[in-house]
Amino acid sequence: MDILFASSEAHPLIKTGGLADVSGSLPRAIRNLHVGKTKQEIRLILPAYPAAVARAGHLRTVAEFSLPGSGVPARLLAGRLPHSRVALYLVDHPPSFTREGGPYGNADGDWPDNAARFALFARAVVEVAMDRAGLGWRPRLVHCNDWQTGLVPALLSQEADRPATLFTIHNLAYQGLFDYHQIDPLGLPPDWWHMDRLEFHGRFSFIKGGLVFADRINTVSPRYAEEIKTPAFGCGLDGLLRHRADVLSGILNGVDYSIWSPGR
Repeated sequence: MDILFASSEAHPLIKTGGLADVSGSLPRAIRNLHVGKTKQEIRLILPAYPAAVARAGHLRTVAEFSLPGSGVPARLLAGRLPHSRVALYLVDHPPSFTREGGPYGNADGDWPDNAARFALFARAVVEVAMDRAGLGWRPRLVHCNDWQTGLVPALLSQEADRPATLFTIHNLAYQGLFDYHQIDPLGLPPDWWHMDRLEFHGRFSFIKGGLVFADRINTVSPRYAEEIKTPAFGCGLDGLLRHRADVLSGILNGVDYSIWSPGR
């Protein structure tokens, strides 16, 4: 199966938490799997933060495209995830991703344009997924992770003959919440501003894009999958998760023995 794995961070390129560990190790593991005699083709895509570009090694430009709200064209840089055979794409849009600080903010707080930044990233992922980036490759599955990629399943739901989507919840507490004035300039469908879509208590929730529109939803363990369907752990989204319980499952995170080895 051909898989596009979309994440906002991946070890060893850029890391703020456990999402990076999964995004750096799961594609490697999948790449080494065989189904019958067929290897799994998986490609990782994330924003071209300066640290990620520096650590990725050799990169080449394989596509350039204009995206709604981008101002200047975005470039797609291609290489390999370090120490692996996983193909890597970095979405290079300097106004969005080339800045001092972390991927989501700096010492003063979150970047005020995070909604625009990750909407642009989601649109770039869709261009690759729909083979509109000139790569001659189209995945059967797009695997999205946490709120930063939540718009990907939502945007893909509007496409004909689209790939399937999987949305993984790593931490439900991080929901990508933004006010109307931050969302209005992004050119998203007006009917998404509704409680049955991406509106959440008067704000716009990126994570709901994945929870509402993805074909399948999973999370980091079977127990957590059950817990988040309750008011105590659902972070206000338990009702939606109960509604989508038929496509929600939990898979316990594995261990990368090349890192977590008692013999090292």
